[in-house]
Formats: sequence, structure tokens, C-alpha cells
Amino acid sequence: MSELLVERRGAVEIATLNRPERLNALNEGLVGELNAYFGGLAERPDVRVVILRGAGHGFCAGLDIQEDRSSGDETPVLRTLRTQTSIGNIYRKMRACPQPIVALGHGAACGGGLSLLLASDVRYAAPSFRCNAAYIRIGLGGCDMASSYFLPRLVGASLASEMILTGRFIDAERALRAGLVSEIVDEEALLDRGLALADEMLATSPYGLRLSKQALGLNIDAPCLEAAMAIEDRQQVILSATEDHREALAAFLEKRAPEYRNN
Repeated sequence: MSELLVERRGAVEIATLNRPERLNALNEGLVGELNAYFGGLAERPDVRVVILRGAGHGFCAGLDIQEDRSSGDETPVLRTLRTQTSIGNIYRKMRACPQPIVALGHGAACGGGLSLLLASDVRYAAPSFRCNAAYIRIGLGGCDMASSYFLPRLVGASLASEMILTGRFIDAERALRAGLVSEIVDEEALLDRGLALADEMLATSPYGLRLSKQALGLNIDAPCLEAAMAIEDRQQVILSATEDHREALAAFLEKRAPEYRNN
């Protein structure tokens, strides 16, 4: 059975981490499937939104530290570098793919599992949700898997430092107050809430949605206001020339739903 289950619902795909017996910990198989999936989304314009979740009692426990990752004559240093790179590539591909990713967190999200949430665009949490940057608890540096990049931008320097320097957990309520998640939703309603948000996104033009994710990703690191506004201006000029823009404008004036043609 695949360690990443993908279910299609129209223009939405639900990607489910499927190692519930290991709290969806990241082994080589799951890492490979995540890389292949998120790496392939750029060539799949028919998929417009992705929902990411975990099977079983938790979202993702991070790296499966019990897995034997040795390979032939590979030295421990090279093995660690290979592992770091292969897992890190997941988050790079999540940010690079044009589809918005809605993550549904329940139970524990630890280490690399937390970074799956951080690399998503929107995060909802069940009341059971708790997360930590676990690395420093096993004798490593607390900054790993892009946590030192994502966390300060999402929750601010103080809470990011608290989490990274101690490895302590924060619960759903604190995650909500810090802005790490958008909303706390009962676990049985979590998928429906994600799908409802996806439906709102699907009401926008395909290229408008893709370029909006791109601009958000670029402008969080924009060196100045002028640089950020230049990207916005470029996108608006491009999108104003599309047929979908003209259709959306006509539908707005005629008080009807637009019929997009992705052009």
C-alpha cells in the first residue's frame, strides 16, 4: 500500500500521509512519494488546490529515527547529508508548486512533520493538535528543516526562539493565538473545513490563484516596498490581458458565477 494516499475530488486533491502505525513518521518511502508528488504538481494545471493531512492519531511525528538508512559503502556523513537533502527538498517543492496547500493538523506534528505544516499555505488544527521543533531534544541543533526560516516569519522571533531553543510543544490554542493556524476545528469536521476553503479558492481564476501564491512567496522576502509592488504590478498587467479576467469581470457585473477556461 502506498505511504502517500492521493484522492481526487474535482480540481482538489487530498494527500494523506499513510503510516498511521508509525504516526506517519518520515521514512525513505514516504519521503520519496512526497517529493515525487509535490515535484510533479507544476505540470498538472488540472489540480488547483491540495489538502494535506495525516492518517490515524497524528499528523506526522517527523523523521523515523528507527529506520535503517544505510546504503552500501556510504559514510555516516554522506548518509546524513542525503537524508537532510531529500527531506528538505519536500519543503522546497511545496513552496515552488503553484497550487495552494491547505494543511489539516491533528495530534502531534513534530520536527519534519511540523515543517510540512509550515511549508503549507493555510493551516487548520483540531483541538488535539500539538507541535514542536524536536531536533534539539536529540542532541542536534534546534534549527532544521527550514524551521529557522518559517517559524519567525509565521509566529515572530520570540515564540520561534522559544520553540527552537527548547523543543517544547505548543498546543492548538497557543498555535491559534500566535497565528500559526487559522482556526481550530473539531476533528470530525476538519476535512470538510479544508474542502470548503478549497471551494472558495476554486471560485477564483486559475492563473490568478497560482500567481497570488507566487507573489506571497516572493514578497515575504521582498527587500523593500517598491520591489514587492513591482511584482504585484507585473502580475496584474499579465492577468488583465487574460480571457478569464474578462469573464470574471462580466460575471461580477451580471451577478453570476464565472466560467473559467484557464486562459
